[in-house]
Formats: sequence, C-alpha cells, structure tokens
Amino acid sequence: MRRYLGKRKLLKIYIGNEDTYEGRPLWEALLNRAKECGIAGATVIKAAAGIGAHSQLHAFNVWVLKQKLPIVVEMIDTEEKIRAFLEAADGMIAEGLVTMSDVEVIDYKHPNFGNG
Repeated sequence: MRRYLGKRKLLKIYIGNEDTYEGRPLWEALLNRAKECGIAGATVIKAAAGIGAHSQLHAFNVWVLKQKLPIVVEMIDTEEKIRAFLEAADGMIAEGLVTMSDVEVIDYKHPNFGNG
C-alpha cells in the first residue's frame, strides 16, 4: 500500500525478557499499546546475547532454565504516531533504552491490499 511508503521513523526499545508491566511481559504490553495507538508495524526480537547498561553480559545458555536475555521491540510509522505511542507508553519502561531514527519504506506488500 502506497500510504506506508516514504520517510518514516523507526523506534527501537531495548528491554529484558524478564521485564514486566502490570503482571505481564513488558514486550507484550508494549505491543498491545502500539496496537491501541494504531502503529503500522511492530516486531519483537529476542536476542541471543547482549551487554546492558550495567555492562553485564547476558547470553543464552542451554543449561540454565531462567535466563535474562535482551529483547528489542521495533516499530515503524510516522513521527506523529511514534511520538503519540511514546506518550501513551510513558511510565511502562522501568529500565531500558529507547531510540528513534529515520527510515525510508521503499516497498510494502500485503496479500489483502495488492502490491506496493
């Protein structure tokens, strides 16, 4: 769909897989808030390893049942919608990093809407 093409903003939220908000996983709460705000797209990426703000290495270990691993929540939309989401999500993230950068959407395909 052409309305998704062009200059947009990419929001990245770096959190931990153990982070919660109101008793449920923080990444899930952020996705629900993004949906409520009408964000065009959002993805949750679970990382295999990372170094957090405290310079502590968090890495996947097959022998450990409970592990603290990094998660990145990415969203793409207009700057206005991203900023509205950030305002609506204010206070949800107790510890983490939030970045926003410019991105250009050059193609978007969806079976219900046809090509580009």
